[in-house]
Amino acid sequence: MAPGRAILCAGVCVLALASTAAAARSAPEETPELAAALGRALVEPGLDRNRTSALAVDLGTGEVVFQRKPELALAPASAEKLAVSFAALRLLGPGFRFRTEVAGAGELTGPVWQGDLFLLGHGDPTLAPADLAALARDVAGWGIRRVTGRVLGDERHFDARRTAPGWKSSYLGLESPPLSALVVHDVEARGGNGSAAAAARAFTAALTRRGVSVAGTPRTGRAPADVLPLALDLSEPLASIVRQMNRESDNFVSEMLLKELGASVARRGSTEAGGRVVRAALIDAGVPVAGVRIADGSGLSALDRLTARSLVMILRAGSGDPAISDAFVTSLAVAGISGTLRDRLRRRPTRGRVIAKTGTTNAASALAGFVRRRYVFAILQNGAPVPYWSARAAQDRFVTVLARS
Repeated sequence: MAPGRAILCAGVCVLALASTAAAARSAPEETPELAAALGRALVEPGLDRNRTSALAVDLGTGEVVFQRKPELALAPASAEKLAVSFAALRLLGPGFRFRTEVAGAGELTGPVWQGDLFLLGHGDPTLAPADLAALARDVAGWGIRRVTGRVLGDERHFDARRTAPGWKSSYLGLESPPLSALVVHDVEARGGNGSAAAAARAFTAALTRRGVSVAGTPRTGRAPADVLPLALDLSEPLASIVRQMNRESDNFVSEMLLKELGASVARRGSTEAGGRVVRAALIDAGVPVAGVRIADGSGLSALDRLTARSLVMILRAGSGDPAISDAFVTSLAVAGISGTLRDRLRRRPTRGRVIAKTGTTNAASALAGFVRRRYVFAILQNGAPVPYWSARAAQDRFVTVLARS
């Protein structure tokens, strides 16, 4: 594994959050002033009250302190990543690692590999040129100095669909690279189906730099069953990858993770299979899924739907599960400090005390997370389009009221 991919230390730690088993109850009589203040915070010119959903729950008591249409199914934008990261950590485990392999079809005769080499992709969303260099070093470590065949990129671990349902055509290449099981960061692909071939070219170049000449032209191909394993690269643990995904709202990572859920759990590496796996994981955790639709992993799809209640329950379930709570909670951006919240909520009482997942498209804005160790909340706002600055202003006021209470 290439150096420099160590797990980042958590920026904030939230401990002893409320159990997921406790269902949210009706708002207590002693908090009408708080509820009224939260309601006023959501009022902003241009925001459609009928397309706004919000819920805030006291973590200690399970009491609802504010709710507005909490069952309304709305487009969640990147808050969708909370559902994907929760399911992935729960089903794959925080220590799960993606792998990329090199295998040979042929035989080694002295310093010559008689045959082809296959670069086998298994959906690592963090695969980089440094990892290819490490794989090339390991191949050269066998004493190989010449390959009579070629390098072939094998991407069959996932299906052949390079976008997700409900995506605009402009999203491919702009919001995310093609959804292939073999993509190398900072390596340019030729067209939507060019990622595996680009990876094969990059690996051929890495071998050359290691003193291994390759006779054939790199391209895509499927490895036969009887190949010889030559080298293996492992990604950083899933806990680290989810942290990158949620803090920076990385669309490609979330899409690869959704397809991997399909491949690992449903035995089909597709977006649709991964969506079914996520939905099943939510049901198993007691998260209400009425109106929930997991059409992709990133929240870019116009078909995605979540509710404020489902988001709050995902947050409670993730924080209340000791097996995944640290990885899940510390993946959230910290107000005024890290990720997509580094430039928001930078003053007291919110700085460092609000941790949340943001979400923004032209049709949706969202914020969902925790305030101090006391509240869990979710806000979803939709529009055609939704006014970006107005939505953010309302969200920031909402969590500031909670932080002051």
